[in-house]
Amino acid sequence: MAVHTNHLIHESSPYLLQHAHNPVNWYPWSEQSLKKAQQENKPILISIGYAACHWCHVMERESFEDEATAAIMNEHFINIKIDREERPDLDHIYMNAVQTMTGSGGWPLHVFLTPHKKPFYGGTYFPPSPAPNRPSWQQVLQGVITAFKEKRSEIETQAENLTGHLLQSNAFGIVSSPVGERITSEQLNTIFDCIMQSADTRDGGFGRAPKFPQTFTIQLLLRHFFHTGNEKALHQALLSLNKMIYGGIYDQLGGGFARYATDSEWLVPHFEKMLYDNALLMMVLSEAYQLTKNPLYAGTVQETMDFIERELMNEEGGFFSALDADSEGVEGKYYVWDKKEVEAVLQEDAAVFCKYYDITAEGNWEHKNILRILQPLDEFAAQNGLNGETLQSLLNSCKAKLLEVRGKRIPPLTDDKILLSWNALMNVACSKAYAALGDERYKRVAQKNMAFLLDKFKDAGTNNWMHAYRNGVSRHPAFLDDYAFLVQALICLQEITGEQDYLLRAKQLTGLVIDNFSEEDTGFFFYTHRNQQDIILRIKEIYDGATPSGNSIMAWNLHYLSLVFDNAAWRARALAMCTSLNGVIVKYPTSFGMWAAITYDIFYGLNEIAVVGNRYKDVASDIAAHYLPNKVIQSAPGNDADFPLLTGRHVKDKTYIYLCRNYSCLQPVEKVADVIQLIEQERKR
Repeated sequence: MAVHTNHLIHESSPYLLQHAHNPVNWYPWSEQSLKKAQQENKPILISIGYAACHWCHVMERESFEDEATAAIMNEHFINIKIDREERPDLDHIYMNAVQTMTGSGGWPLHVFLTPHKKPFYGGTYFPPSPAPNRPSWQQVLQGVITAFKEKRSEIETQAENLTGHLLQSNAFGIVSSPVGERITSEQLNTIFDCIMQSADTRDGGFGRAPKFPQTFTIQLLLRHFFHTGNEKALHQALLSLNKMIYGGIYDQLGGGFARYATDSEWLVPHFEKMLYDNALLMMVLSEAYQLTKNPLYAGTVQETMDFIERELMNEEGGFFSALDADSEGVEGKYYVWDKKEVEAVLQEDAAVFCKYYDITAEGNWEHKNILRILQPLDEFAAQNGLNGETLQSLLNSCKAKLLEVRGKRIPPLTDDKILLSWNALMNVACSKAYAALGDERYKRVAQKNMAFLLDKFKDAGTNNWMHAYRNGVSRHPAFLDDYAFLVQALICLQEITGEQDYLLRAKQLTGLVIDNFSEEDTGFFFYTHRNQQDIILRIKEIYDGATPSGNSIMAWNLHYLSLVFDNAAWRARALAMCTSLNGVIVKYPTSFGMWAAITYDIFYGLNEIAVVGNRYKDVASDIAAHYLPNKVIQSAPGNDADFPLLTGRHVKDKTYIYLCRNYSCLQPVEKVADVIQLIEQERKR
């Protein structure tokens, strides 16, 4: 019988707490745990996962709850459990190591380290019994135990070489660009062509299954259409959004999007719901609504926000991280339906509802039904001889009834830790939703959330910021993403409120990032603070993946704030960061989507809009309802000497709108329609 010592009970992560009671002696990643490995001269085994990870829980049940397996692990290893969302720095380092060793990665991630934290072997999920081309977990353990005893020198050498390789790969894609190098229209057209090569022109999205939303790519297509008028760009962007909204990846009853679809037509999701996915999708849906005024996008934003407030927001105004894919140990059980169950709830309305949402006796997935829409409502109504408004009312009523029944089921686990970076993304989403829809609740939520972030995530004693918060305690020093996304959120919140203090805070935080995260040789930023000591190397993240990279958002922040504060050095740094990645941005825009968006801003320039006068809030709000992706906007009741755009603008009893480029302004106008016309004229030149 393995002797179990519970070292995780005081951890804040729900993921770690879930696994605190199995027979493996799990330790947290801490100075004490790492010293223990050195003192006992044992290899370190790290297991990295997250609360909504289905296969993490599968391996937990199959292997870590097995007494014999736990006994091997406890005797021969210092076992460390890590929540990748609390320690993304460690996840990035050791995921890169496993991808280098094996060519692939994923979660759960298992990596074997020397007592000095350097990786020498790893993989992802291992079954309890051998499978074709995959050893069992016990076989992996025994192999590492033998090698560590008999080939220690080789292991140390391999670990050193691999660590050196990881350090060198930090610079991938970054090249020194000639001073004054310009971005060209040909490069922007190549970016579009590369995107369309991977576009699914039938079912929307990009690439093959599994399909991820790829919101940055959709946003980029909207920008490309705005600047060039290319209808193919707009069509692919809207097709992708429509197919996701109608598909099973979108929760047709409760709102909100799942992580990704396992098939090409968006029917079968991986049922976990992540805060950041929903934030990023709310952003692009808000932009799509600004551009098209299609009520489908406004309605989806509203339903998604309903979900966020109902299931992922606490009383303080913070947003939780995720909902698990599983309930009662079964993936998707909470969300799927049997036709008879639907009929019992809806009675005479069931026939129309089932037809609209593709609910059949046979089911559309594993003999159950995932709700999806096969026809837009107007088409369905016309084909079935129904009035559109009547049909919409019936569907809404039915959805409310089924949602109430679903609420009585055992729900998936809520990962209730609150992360600074993801909260900042949702804050941006709320600001963009307010700008597009004009609903005051989005602004209220954004302001409440920002007040919460500014209060709870800053360590008053050290002036440093923290990454995670749960049950009144903030933990782990903040990473580049935390700072970068928070700066962006402050910028966007100023745009919808006219409160310039948000920009002053953004300026202060940007200076802090420059002082503590900069890589002097390149102008890029490390992922970790210069004072962080518990990692084997400081990585740089430049890819835009599931979330934008901290570097791309910092480049956007620097470019924006350089105009707000007339800071030429920040402007030059943003330009240098983008041009040094120009080659990979153009070749691989779906992996550098946010970078590509900044590239468009640099090429086309930013519209500098200042609204000054007593009606500044209403006028700025009316401007915000328009799709203007390349803009800086400030609004105030009078002049403000802290900001060049707000200096010398006020005219008594007037509210003027100034449109400028590099602080050179056209004749001010009073009507929003007039400034939009001026922007259109400038755009078409």
